[in-house]
Amino acid sequence: MKYFAKFSLLGLASASLSPTPILTGTSVPTSLGSFNLTRGAACACQKLSHYSSGVILPNGTNYTAETVDSYWDVRTDLSPACVFLPATPNEVAHALEIFDVCNAQFAVRGGGHMCYPGSNNIDGGVLMGLSRLNNVKVNDDTIEVGPGLTWYDVYSALEPRGRVAIGGRLKTIGVPGLTLIGGFHYFNNKYGYAMDNVISYNVALGNGTQITVNKDSHADLFWALKGGANNFGIVTKFTLKTYDMPNVSTTIQTYNESGIPDFMAAVCNAAKLDEENPIAAGMVASISYNVTTKAASASLLGVQEGSDSPPSQFANFSAIPATSRTNNVQTMKKWAGTLDSPKQMFRVMYSHKSMKPDPDVLYSLYKIWKDAVNEISDVEGLYPTFVTNVHAPGSARVAQNNGIGNVWGLEAEPLILWQFSTGWALAQDDIRVQAWSRQLTERLHAINIEKGLASDFVYMGDAGEWQDPFLGFPAENVVRMRDIRASYDPRGIFSRLNWGGFKLGV
Repeated sequence: MKYFAKFSLLGLASASLSPTPILTGTSVPTSLGSFNLTRGAACACQKLSHYSSGVILPNGTNYTAETVDSYWDVRTDLSPACVFLPATPNEVAHALEIFDVCNAQFAVRGGGHMCYPGSNNIDGGVLMGLSRLNNVKVNDDTIEVGPGLTWYDVYSALEPRGRVAIGGRLKTIGVPGLTLIGGFHYFNNKYGYAMDNVISYNVALGNGTQITVNKDSHADLFWALKGGANNFGIVTKFTLKTYDMPNVSTTIQTYNESGIPDFMAAVCNAAKLDEENPIAAGMVASISYNVTTKAASASLLGVQEGSDSPPSQFANFSAIPATSRTNNVQTMKKWAGTLDSPKQMFRVMYSHKSMKPDPDVLYSLYKIWKDAVNEISDVEGLYPTFVTNVHAPGSARVAQNNGIGNVWGLEAEPLILWQFSTGWALAQDDIRVQAWSRQLTERLHAINIEKGLASDFVYMGDAGEWQDPFLGFPAENVVRMRDIRASYDPRGIFSRLNWGGFKLGV
């Protein structure tokens, strides 16, 4: 039984639905390597093949496209036993019933977001890709979107109406991956996070039932889905608020190393900005370091609502002598369209912690990081970046005042989320890079603890797989989330059979 087509998803289709014991443990080759066939995976793939035409086997057309080309981090290129592409929410719900009956491990991929291995792909289990759930309906002040869409798709649908949704900052970021973990955008300071802008979720539960979740229906789950990740069900439709915003004012600025101290001070000032009537504005502020030339450079990607150019909210950055500076007024679609992910270029490890803004300490963390990068400069293809994001006080007030809240429970106080994004080339360096990143992160966090600047908050979108973001949530929120999970997923489909993403624990 060397090839997957022979092991009999097709042969067993005319026989018993239970895989034969002989097949268990069979090594199945794929374009990426191989996996050992399990009873559960064989059962699920076979039942899905009976039920739907949307099943792709390892020797089938588009298997590589679905398991490699749809991912940007090389580490996430895995080998599912089969890929299932449901065309309707009913097919999603029925697949969950099949996974339960077959006791099959599965992964779920929406439009694409998390990069660590297993977060949205799987070796030897079933990959459910939601790319065919791509419907869009634009209403007066809301938009209904399927989970297979990217935020670029959303911005494209809204552009003719001159409106914007609170979503991802890169072209290829997916709607569910960002929204279900909270969702940083440029306009959090005024409109809150992506999760705070969801009006309704359509959800397929682990028992195969489907429900509509909003503030009036299943309000407990409505709250839990606002930052609770994929612990409760599969969202088959999001209904999102939109805002009148025909154009945005953008700025791209770069600086050499001499400008980095002032750059860090400007980041801290942005986090502290707390106006009574804020202008929506936000940024990605990062520092790249070339391990060969030993040169560092900082960059700002800033976006502000409206057409005032240059954008006023980035005046502290514009005061720093820059090596380049480009200001523009454009639609959100056009801006996002220029910011793509580096698909299949790197293996990537994230690690991150949070702190109260202090420019001197933040700059000292950067310098320690740069020195530590030199210790692993022999790693082939090393591409290190020090990234900062800000949580301004206004970002938390939306959830505090909307009568719903979210699972983060953050206070209206400024925070800097500092992150290592480390790229490299070879699988043989995986353990080394992860150990380096983890140890350095904990070392710098310990410095902030000693100085009274540390926060326990960890954002899932910037976290490494070794981190547990739920430890930074209010303890009572985590208890409540576990109770909600037990109510809506009593058989543990999303804790027993689905391990991708960040889990509440069993």
